[in-house]
Amino acid sequence: MIDPDRVTADVVAYALQREGYQVMQAHDGISALQCWSLERPDLLILEVDLPGLDGFSLCQRIRQQADTPILFLSARCTDADVVQGLELGADAYLVKPFSPRQLVARVQALLRRSSPATRQTPSLTQAWLKTSHLTPLERRLFEFLLRNPGQVQTCDAIMDYVWGEQGGERSSLRQLIHRLRDKIEADPDHPTCIKTVSRIGYTLAGPSIAEGYPAPVK
Repeated sequence: MIDPDRVTADVVAYALQREGYQVMQAHDGISALQCWSLERPDLLILEVDLPGLDGFSLCQRIRQQADTPILFLSARCTDADVVQGLELGADAYLVKPFSPRQLVARVQALLRRSSPATRQTPSLTQAWLKTSHLTPLERRLFEFLLRNPGQVQTCDAIMDYVWGEQGGERSSLRQLIHRLRDKIEADPDHPTCIKTVSRIGYTLAGPSIAEGYPAPVK
């Protein structure tokens, strides 16, 4: 979320975080470009009028390097502004004042359009969007399951990967699964991503969304 108005940025961030999305903020064009280069977020929301590097120039630079979905959310509301934003490669243009609910709906539509996997497994993809706040063990567990979606992984195989030579215990694995579900599941008491397979282990539901994702390193 890129906007010099911190109140607007906070409103957008709050609306998206309620839907389970991880949100980063920048308040000028230069820092936004640096943040994008480092983090490569799944979508950008930006104002046209930015200090340092305006939104149109930022959109143009990013579009030359990647097809990241870009949504303008701007007080600039003339037809010329909207046309220019779209011609520079933006995927959508919303004018302020705006409805947070409409903004969230537009974000969800752009993410569905940009990722076939999102159309097939929205709960799994949204879970992946929420992994930046995982602990190292939680992330290691999720990465292992993510590389083998739809396949049952035994408790021993999971423990060998997560804890390595130092080993782990089944009670520790159960606690780790519980903590991970609390962070990525919409309803941890009724999980739809990480399924328990009685007396065997666990599986990550849904087809693979890991294509292009680097293999976990032991």
